[in-house]
Amino acid sequence: MGTTLTLDEVEALSARMLAKAGAAPHQAGPTAMSIREAEADGIRTVGLSYLPTYCEHVACGKVVGDAVPSVQRVKPGVIAVDAHHGFAHPAFLDALPDTVDAASECGVALLSVSHSYSAGVLGWFVERVAEQGLIALMFANSSSLMAPHGGISPFFGTNPIAWAVPRLDGAPLVADLSSSTVAWVNVKAAADAGRAIPLGWALDADGNPTTDAQAALTGSMAPAAGHKGSALALLVDLLAGGLTGSSFSFEASSFGDNTGSPPNVGQAVLVIDPGPTSPQFVERVETELTALLAQPGVRLPGDRRLASRIAAARDGVDVPDDLMAVLTSWT
Repeated sequence: MGTTLTLDEVEALSARMLAKAGAAPHQAGPTAMSIREAEADGIRTVGLSYLPTYCEHVACGKVVGDAVPSVQRVKPGVIAVDAHHGFAHPAFLDALPDTVDAASECGVALLSVSHSYSAGVLGWFVERVAEQGLIALMFANSSSLMAPHGGISPFFGTNPIAWAVPRLDGAPLVADLSSSTVAWVNVKAAADAGRAIPLGWALDADGNPTTDAQAALTGSMAPAAGHKGSALALLVDLLAGGLTGSSFSFEASSFGDNTGSPPNVGQAVLVIDPGPTSPQFVERVETELTALLAQPGVRLPGDRRLASRIAAARDGVDVPDDLMAVLTSWT
């Protein structure tokens, strides 16, 4: 059993919940939109399942619900937006027009989002850039959850990286991946459901690989491909935390509880106009993808997400009764 919600209903419910928690319309609107799109793309772990955490963090002050982002073009090709401890989504949208203009004018632009909060699905951000005919690479750090390679205690966040490129027709090509083997929300979902996790996802408190999701929550996430994932997490921390003047992962308050100050993390987005060096870039993208898909069994990043988006627009999304009860308790 469960409840089927249209995507419009998902967005409206999300906005109501965030408002009830204390988020002003400027904060609630874009964040509710991100919840809608996560549900459409089949990423419930950062969709409706994560929405109560968003609300709790507004209510307890980890997110400043009435924050108004401030945008500055500090150099011809550099846009700096201070989120003032509000959500990342409204800060990004406020800075996007200036960032697109800067990239078109300079060929390359950097968007620095400082004093921010969890970005959720990075694909939400980079896809919007690529829809403008630009290339985007995004780096976002988070509070400590992952042990560095060779270590046993959380130090880095799962510190995702995402990229997007425009295509001739249809949605941009988007990839969104964490520096850990999987995102923490997948382990939390397994723990809540009483399911085991695959070996290699996480370590227990003693630093031993574990399949026990509950033990993983008291231990740490494992870096993807060992030292490679650890090096990527460090790069993300240096760009998203250091370059933006925000906190490094080990300095940020936890995303996983309702205590402490705002996490004060950051996001960095590199935007490239391909036109000056490759006027036929989008056509060349299609040449690459056509050759890639000629191999049987190959699929493109985001194919499942786009298929889910089509189905959700047509059929809505099914919400289990237990989750629906949590959501409606906020309204």
